[in-house]
Amino acid sequence: MARSYKKKRERNAAGAILPKGLRVLTVRARPGHPSQGLLQAGATVFACALGRGGISADKREGDGATPLASMRILSGYFRGDQFSGGRKTRLAMAPIGPDLGWCEVPDDRNYNRPVKIPYGASHERMRRDDRLYDACLVLDWNLSPRRRGRGSAIFFHLARPGFTPTQGCVAVTARTMARLLPLLSDRTVMRVVR
Repeated sequence: MARSYKKKRERNAAGAILPKGLRVLTVRARPGHPSQGLLQAGATVFACALGRGGISADKREGDGATPLASMRILSGYFRGDQFSGGRKTRLAMAPIGPDLGWCEVPDDRNYNRPVKIPYGASHERMRRDDRLYDACLVLDWNLSPRRRGRGSAIFFHLARPGFTPTQGCVAVTARTMARLLPLLSDRTVMRVVR
Protein backbone atom coordinates (compact mmCIF):
# COMPACT_ATOMS: atom_id res chain seq x y z
CA MET A 1 0.00 0.00 0.00
CA ALA A 2 1.36 3.42 -0.98
CA ARG A 3 1.69 6.00 1.78
CA SER A 4 0.37 9.48 1.20
CA TYR A 5 2.47 12.55 1.87
CA LYS A 6 1.84 14.73 4.92
CA LYS A 7 -0.33 17.71 3.97
CA LYS A 8 0.67 21.12 5.24
CA ARG A 9 -2.62 22.02 6.87
CA GLU A 10 -1.05 24.81 8.89
CA ARG A 11 -0.22 26.72 5.71
CA ASN A 12 -3.76 28.03 5.28
CA ALA A 13 -4.64 28.21 8.96
CA ALA A 14 -5.69 31.47 10.61
CA GLY A 15 -2.25 31.79 12.23
CA ALA A 16 -0.25 31.19 9.05
CA ILE A 17 2.75 33.44 8.58
CA LEU A 18 2.56 35.88 5.69
CA PRO A 19 5.61 37.39 3.96
CA LYS A 20 6.82 40.75 5.34
CA GLY A 21 5.77 42.62 2.21
CA LEU A 22 3.37 41.53 -0.46
CA ARG A 23 4.03 42.40 -4.09
CA VAL A 24 1.10 40.45 -5.55
CA LEU A 25 -2.36 39.46 -4.36
CA THR A 26 -3.93 36.94 -6.72
CA VAL A 27 -7.72 36.73 -6.89
CA ARG A 28 -9.75 34.06 -8.68
CA ALA A 29 -13.37 32.95 -8.57
CA ARG A 30 -14.28 30.19 -6.16
CA PRO A 31 -15.19 27.10 -8.21
CA GLY A 32 -18.95 26.97 -8.71
CA HIS A 33 -19.48 30.43 -7.14
CA PRO A 34 -18.60 33.21 -9.64
CA SER A 35 -19.40 36.04 -7.19
CA GLN A 36 -17.18 34.61 -4.46
CA GLY A 37 -13.44 34.30 -4.69
CA LEU A 38 -10.17 33.13 -3.26
CA LEU A 39 -7.47 35.71 -2.55
CA GLN A 40 -3.92 34.35 -2.38
CA ALA A 41 -1.39 36.34 -0.35
CA GLY A 42 1.93 34.53 -0.42
CA ALA A 43 1.13 30.93 0.49
CA THR A 44 -2.03 31.86 2.41
CA VAL A 45 -5.49 31.83 0.84
CA PHE A 46 -8.42 33.90 2.12
CA ALA A 47 -12.08 33.90 1.12
CA CYS A 48 -13.32 37.05 -0.62
CA ALA A 49 -16.41 38.45 -2.32
CA LEU A 50 -16.44 39.45 -5.99
CA GLY A 51 -18.88 41.38 -8.13
CA ARG A 52 -22.39 40.05 -8.73
CA GLY A 53 -21.42 39.80 -12.43
CA GLY A 54 -18.41 37.56 -11.71
CA ILE A 55 -15.08 38.35 -13.38
CA SER A 56 -15.21 40.13 -16.75
CA ALA A 57 -12.61 41.04 -19.36
CA ASP A 58 -15.03 43.68 -20.72
CA LYS A 59 -15.87 45.71 -17.59
CA ARG A 60 -18.66 48.29 -18.03
CA GLU A 61 -20.26 50.80 -15.66
CA GLY A 62 -23.13 49.17 -13.77
CA ASP A 63 -22.49 45.56 -14.89
CA GLY A 64 -21.50 44.49 -11.37
CA ALA A 65 -18.45 42.64 -12.67
CA THR A 66 -14.98 42.54 -11.15
CA PRO A 67 -12.42 43.48 -13.85
CA LEU A 68 -10.11 40.76 -15.17
CA ALA A 69 -6.95 42.83 -14.72
CA SER A 70 -3.79 43.59 -12.80
CA MET A 71 -4.45 46.66 -10.66
CA ARG A 72 -2.02 48.46 -8.37
CA ILE A 73 -3.21 49.38 -4.90
CA LEU A 74 -2.76 53.15 -4.86
CA SER A 75 -3.97 54.42 -1.48
CA GLY A 76 -6.92 54.07 0.81
CA TYR A 77 -9.52 55.43 3.18
CA PHE A 78 -10.54 54.30 6.65
CA ARG A 79 -12.92 55.06 9.49
CA GLY A 80 -10.75 55.65 12.54
CA ASP A 81 -13.76 55.27 14.82
CA GLN A 82 -14.61 51.84 13.35
CA PHE A 83 -11.37 50.34 11.99
CA SER A 84 -8.39 51.05 14.21
CA GLY A 85 -5.86 49.32 11.91
CA GLY A 86 -6.27 51.88 9.13
CA ARG A 87 -2.92 53.53 9.82
CA LYS A 88 -0.94 50.29 10.16
CA THR A 89 0.21 50.21 6.54
CA ARG A 90 2.73 51.71 4.16
CA LEU A 91 -0.12 52.93 1.96
CA ALA A 92 -1.24 56.55 2.02
CA MET A 93 -4.48 56.38 4.02
CA ALA A 94 -6.94 59.21 4.60
CA PRO A 95 -9.76 59.30 7.13
CA ILE A 96 -13.31 59.07 5.76
CA GLY A 97 -15.28 62.16 6.65
CA PRO A 98 -19.03 62.64 6.26
CA ASP A 99 -18.50 64.73 3.10
CA LEU A 100 -16.45 62.19 1.11
CA GLY A 101 -18.06 60.72 -2.00
CA TRP A 102 -16.98 59.01 -5.23
CA CYS A 103 -18.45 60.11 -8.58
CA GLU A 104 -19.97 57.36 -10.75
CA VAL A 105 -21.42 59.34 -13.69
CA PRO A 106 -19.44 58.66 -16.90
CA ASP A 107 -20.20 62.10 -18.41
CA ASP A 108 -19.17 64.06 -15.31
CA ARG A 109 -15.75 65.75 -15.24
CA ASN A 110 -15.01 64.00 -11.91
CA TYR A 111 -16.01 60.52 -13.09
CA ASN A 112 -14.25 57.85 -11.03
CA ARG A 113 -12.77 60.42 -8.67
CA PRO A 114 -13.38 61.38 -5.04
CA VAL A 115 -15.79 64.31 -4.63
CA LYS A 116 -17.01 66.48 -1.78
CA ILE A 117 -20.64 65.90 -0.79
CA PRO A 118 -23.06 67.48 -1.53
CA TYR A 119 -22.24 66.91 -5.20
CA GLY A 120 -24.53 67.54 -8.17
CA ALA A 121 -23.95 64.27 -10.05
CA SER A 122 -24.69 60.75 -8.81
CA HIS A 123 -22.06 59.57 -6.37
CA GLU A 124 -21.36 56.91 -3.82
CA ARG A 125 -21.13 57.94 -0.17
CA MET A 126 -17.87 56.65 1.34
CA ARG A 127 -19.05 56.82 4.96
CA ARG A 128 -21.48 53.93 4.77
CA ASP A 129 -23.92 52.69 7.39
CA ASP A 130 -23.11 49.06 6.48
CA ARG A 131 -19.40 49.72 7.28
CA LEU A 132 -18.11 48.13 4.06
CA TYR A 133 -15.71 51.03 3.53
CA ASP A 134 -14.37 51.22 7.09
CA ALA A 135 -11.16 50.12 5.33
CA CYS A 136 -11.28 50.83 1.59
CA LEU A 137 -8.29 50.64 -0.75
CA VAL A 138 -8.33 52.32 -4.16
CA LEU A 139 -7.32 50.10 -7.08
CA ASP A 140 -6.00 51.78 -10.24
CA TRP A 141 -8.85 50.57 -12.44
CA ASN A 142 -9.89 53.19 -15.03
CA LEU A 143 -8.11 56.07 -13.30
CA SER A 144 -5.36 57.09 -15.69
CA PRO A 145 -6.52 57.41 -18.36
CA ARG A 146 -10.21 57.41 -17.48
CA ARG A 147 -12.52 56.00 -20.12
CA ARG A 148 -16.21 56.78 -19.97
CA GLY A 149 -18.36 53.86 -18.98
CA ARG A 150 -15.50 51.46 -18.20
CA GLY A 151 -16.34 51.27 -14.51
CA SER A 152 -15.82 53.35 -11.40
CA ALA A 153 -15.19 52.85 -7.69
CA ILE A 154 -13.37 49.53 -8.03
CA PHE A 155 -12.08 49.09 -4.48
CA PHE A 156 -10.61 46.47 -2.15
CA HIS A 157 -12.84 46.77 0.92
CA LEU A 158 -14.66 44.89 3.69
CA ALA A 159 -17.11 42.10 2.89
CA ARG A 160 -20.69 41.60 3.99
CA PRO A 161 -21.46 38.54 6.12
CA GLY A 162 -21.54 35.43 3.95
CA PHE A 163 -19.44 37.13 1.24
CA THR A 164 -22.49 38.33 -0.65
CA PRO A 165 -21.66 39.95 -4.03
CA THR A 166 -20.17 43.42 -4.44
CA GLN A 167 -20.82 45.88 -7.27
CA GLY A 168 -17.49 44.88 -8.87
CA CYS A 169 -15.03 45.24 -6.01
CA VAL A 170 -13.01 42.63 -4.12
CA ALA A 171 -13.96 42.36 -0.44
CA VAL A 172 -12.56 40.47 2.57
CA THR A 173 -13.39 40.24 6.26
CA ALA A 174 -12.19 42.96 8.63
CA ARG A 175 -9.85 40.42 10.25
CA THR A 176 -8.26 39.54 6.89
CA MET A 177 -7.92 43.23 5.97
CA ALA A 178 -6.22 43.94 9.31
CA ARG A 179 -3.73 41.12 8.60
CA LEU A 180 -3.01 42.29 5.06
CA LEU A 181 -2.76 46.07 5.53
CA PRO A 182 0.69 46.10 7.22
CA LEU A 183 2.05 44.06 4.28
CA LEU A 184 0.71 46.27 1.48
CA SER A 185 2.29 49.25 -0.26
CA ASP A 186 1.69 51.26 -3.42
CA ARG A 187 3.83 48.65 -5.20
CA THR A 188 1.40 45.85 -4.38
CA VAL A 189 -0.58 44.60 -7.38
CA MET A 190 -3.93 42.83 -7.20
CA ARG A 191 -4.15 40.37 -10.09
CA VAL A 192 -7.66 39.17 -10.87
CA VAL A 193 -7.33 36.01 -12.96
CA ARG A 194 -9.50 33.18 -14.27
